[in-house]
Amino acid sequence: MGQSMPIGSKTILIVEDEALVRFDLVDFFTDAGWRVFDAQDADQAIPILDRHKEIRVVLTDVQMPGSMDGLKLAHYIRERFPPTVLFVVSGNVPLREEQLPAHTTFLAKPFDPHRLLRQIEGSTR
Repeated sequence: MGQSMPIGSKTILIVEDEALVRFDLVDFFTDAGWRVFDAQDADQAIPILDRHKEIRVVLTDVQMPGSMDGLKLAHYIRERFPPTVLFVVSGNVPLREEQLPAHTTFLAKPFDPHRLLRQIEGSTR
């Protein structure tokens, strides 16, 4: 349970059901020197997190198919993998801070991936 790699490791899981958006983010983070995992929904994301304890950052969309949406996934991750840096994004559902798990950043779509990368790198040091 929990991760065993240092907090500063550059490994991210991107959970996004829109394939083109997911692929663009995978390419962006890979080009920036990150090890990237991706999933189209929470049902794919949870086994990845269980197998890859080195994942330090999760970026998840809110609205997606499957057994849970991105907000429920974020709460699950915060409870099961507390040191994970969480970013929750949505183009349709504005979230209030009290809806998010502790220490989670909400980003409205569209967002600037370069700015996101700076935020992530600042929070994983």
